[in-house]
Amino acid sequence: MTYRNTLHLGADPSSLATAGRILAEGGLVSFPTETVYGLGADATNGRAVAGIYEAKGRPRFNPLIAHVASFELARGQGVFSPAAERLARAFWPGPLTLVVPKAPTCTVSEIATAGLDSVALRVPDHPVAHAVLEAVGRPVAAPSANRSGHVSATTAAHVAADLDGRIDAIVDGGGTKVGVESTILSCLGDRVAMLRPGGLSRDVIEDVLGFALAEGPEGAGDEPVAPGMLASHYAPRAHVRLDAENAEPDEAWLGFGPGGGEQARVSANLSPSGDLTEAAANLFGMLRLLDRADIHAIAIAPIPGDGLGEAIRDRLARAAAER
Repeated sequence: MTYRNTLHLGADPSSLATAGRILAEGGLVSFPTETVYGLGADATNGRAVAGIYEAKGRPRFNPLIAHVASFELARGQGVFSPAAERLARAFWPGPLTLVVPKAPTCTVSEIATAGLDSVALRVPDHPVAHAVLEAVGRPVAAPSANRSGHVSATTAAHVAADLDGRIDAIVDGGGTKVGVESTILSCLGDRVAMLRPGGLSRDVIEDVLGFALAEGPEGAGDEPVAPGMLASHYAPRAHVRLDAENAEPDEAWLGFGPGGGEQARVSANLSPSGDLTEAAANLFGMLRLLDRADIHAIAIAPIPGDGLGEAIRDRLARAAAER
């Protein structure tokens, strides 16, 4: 991946304004929350979000938590049931993530939601995180700021050890007070279910709800609907044909690089220039675009397996699996 000259910023107003500007321009910034340090990117910018996966070395495009500055802003991104609203008002800002249906006004990119019709939202309880979110003025996707498979970072030094040279800036706001990731609850349909235990305990949550949490999402399958758990995911209705050299006349074509798809009924190109970051950002949206009622199959051009190509190929292989 491309080396980045990582800025080491303090928590003063000028530094926080710089962090917000970098995020707004599509850069990657690590900042503290009350749980752990997050690795942030503008959640509305698919290319920026793709950079998170590249920096972390994540093997799959798992859904990411979108951080916002207030519950009011969260309501523009997700649809809150009465139970979800009760939880948000009781525990936000705080170490709780709620997975809710996307609102019609949701601006979080498809790659950040991994192509799902739901979105994971959180309002962090940390003055530095709040200031960064206010400065960027958009939802910020922010998984833990560590290389994939490594221990989560609770200080700026931990972040630097894993990500120096891989991201644009690290905001040092001191050590985090909770030290474990947020609790994640699914608020889809009529259920409220525990998806990942974390910084907010089950008994405190159940006291507010007045009933016991369910375990896991409905229809659990082999793909994550939020960080830290597994569930069914979006896959095209059409059959997916991988590593295709071209498309048949009754197929859709999803290209990568120049050429191909001349006979296809409909076509799109993940990246005409062969840029894997651009391809990752376009993946879910283009699959949806091509998944039309009159299309029985989507032929997909070969994708290199290096860098973000590994994650793209992983997701496409799952989309192509028998179901």
